[in-house]
Amino acid sequence: MSEGEGKKKYYYRKKEKKASEVRKPSGGRILMMLDKLVEDSEFLYPFYRFQEEGYAVDVVAPKAKETYSGKHGVPFTSNLSPDRVKIDDYDGLIIPGGRAPDYMRTNKGLVEIVKEAFQKDKIVAAICHGPQMLIEADVLRGRKITCWKSVVTDVKNAGAVFIDEAAVVDGNMVTSRSPTDLPQFCKEIIKLLRYRVTARVDEN
Repeated sequence: MSEGEGKKKYYYRKKEKKASEVRKPSGGRILMMLDKLVEDSEFLYPFYRFQEEGYAVDVVAPKAKETYSGKHGVPFTSNLSPDRVKIDDYDGLIIPGGRAPDYMRTNKGLVEIVKEAFQKDKIVAAICHGPQMLIEADVLRGRKITCWKSVVTDVKNAGAVFIDEAAVVDGNMVTSRSPTDLPQFCKEIIKLLRYRVTARVDEN
């Protein structure tokens, strides 16, 4: 194998730009997944951070307009069911952790959303136990990933290369280990989103 062959590219490193040249999004959309016993902070932090960044955030769960309690009792409400999601409407998909992914992975509609997001090269980000959804969607073969320690063997068995870092970026995918990694997790997602926006504008 020649040098560099088989390595994934980091989209935001394709063309280095000054901070002033990197455009913020306008009118973009993010989709977040939800189910019962989600890790509260892993849902709340990205939910508000990406609105702050200028994105509209939709929440998909097994049922629309349903309230789901997080691990620590915080109530979260969905606005979409899987059958109402059009992945082309979104710039990225975020999968929080906690015990929720273990429930979400049994919902065929939610798993199909993950598969389609990868097929259409959307940015997909998963934290903590969130990579369980990536395992279920069978999208990890040969990819670099991080996750919560109890999921490490599972991602390896799914064909991924585990890296013990706060945030791992592999192509369109961002993964992190735990709530303490949330700042780096969101930072890396935002980098990908901004550089994609800038690349689209430059192409035009």
